[in-house]
Amino acid sequence: MKTSESLVRKAEALLSDSDRRTLASIEKTLAKAAKSPRRVERKLAVLAFSGGLDTSFCVPWLRERGWAVITVLVDTGGFSPEKVREIGKRARELGAKKHFFVDGRKEIYDRMIAHCIRANGTYQQMYPVMCADRYLIVEKAVQFAKRFNADGVAHGCTGMGNDQVRFDVTLRALGCDNILAPIRDFQASGGGNVRDREMKYLEEKGFGVAKRHSRYSVNQNVFGVTISGSEIDRREEPAEDAWTITASPDKAPLKADRVTIGFDAGLPVSLNGKKLHGIEILRRLNEIAGRQGVGRFIYTGDCVIGIKGRIAFECPGLHTVLVAHRALEEAVLSKEQNQFKDGIGKKWTELAYNGLFYDPLARDLETMLASMQSCVKGTVTVKLHRGTALPVAYESPNELRQKGTVYAQSSAWTPDEAAAFVKLFGLSTVTAARRDRP
Repeated sequence: MKTSESLVRKAEALLSDSDRRTLASIEKTLAKAAKSPRRVERKLAVLAFSGGLDTSFCVPWLRERGWAVITVLVDTGGFSPEKVREIGKRARELGAKKHFFVDGRKEIYDRMIAHCIRANGTYQQMYPVMCADRYLIVEKAVQFAKRFNADGVAHGCTGMGNDQVRFDVTLRALGCDNILAPIRDFQASGGGNVRDREMKYLEEKGFGVAKRHSRYSVNQNVFGVTISGSEIDRREEPAEDAWTITASPDKAPLKADRVTIGFDAGLPVSLNGKKLHGIEILRRLNEIAGRQGVGRFIYTGDCVIGIKGRIAFECPGLHTVLVAHRALEEAVLSKEQNQFKDGIGKKWTELAYNGLFYDPLARDLETMLASMQSCVKGTVTVKLHRGTALPVAYESPNELRQKGTVYAQSSAWTPDEAAAFVKLFGLSTVTAARRDRP
């Protein structure tokens, strides 16, 4: 030790005054740095962001816990350009490190809505799987997470609904295991209404909450609008201002509207004779059918998590397309195809609703649906009036219609042939019934 100290003193003696001052400055800087706390490198999360109450809550909540947040807004048909700008501004105000916008309207139609139409995809014969856009939103969030080498992907789902299943299962199916669910975690930290607590949290942090968000949970996309909360959760009639894109049927125009939808391979390709992409057809029908009060529904569904969930929803455009599609399909498919297809469509819809869109069976069913729809071609005229959509006329080159035959009017067979058919058709039933008579 003495030898080392001696060497240090000899080395210092060789330093110039300038060198001594520089060394002293370095030592001072190092001593100051040693006393100051180390800066912790923040983890990075990609948040699927809509600008609503739930996802707004997630940004400051994550930041408080050491996460830098990248927000991703995926437009699946629910936002105007002004709203997109407003949501971007909201993300930055909340403290997002970066904010990105993805136009997913065409993709949501081609990859999900098209299958919904071909399947006549209504869950419990009522709800047209308007939740299917969640799968595309998750896909895009994962893409950004990979792009920025993020440490996790976050969503704004509660622990009480179906969307948590759709998000979590899809994230894992796409290879993301670090899932952040701030609201589920927030629920675990206290009791009471979670939406009220979210609003209180944001207000305490100095962030305003839109009045509409304080009453309802609203999701809008190209399918339409889903509304829950407030009196809807109480099993009461929704207030008129709960509805977003449909007029009240009793205040709709006295004169009916008629639209003619052209189909090819089971998908809409034209509206009133003008060729359009399906996304534009739905957009225009949302306006036309919406002002007639068409497409308003309220239902209580069997949720994925085992409870009953009551929602109100509006889908004027999609409802009109589905009414027209079924009318055309009934005319061109065989009896066996029509009956069997209902089961295929029902199963595809259940997979999409239950969060299992990435199960291989869904792709198998989509392939079969596309094959069965190859001859679903023609036009259907739908009368829209005060809440109803009625398919009043159709034309198709592929209709299964025998020349000279009209139901209950005329036929290409003789009365004797008809009587013989009826006798043989009911033979087993008649024989059994007679045997079992006392």
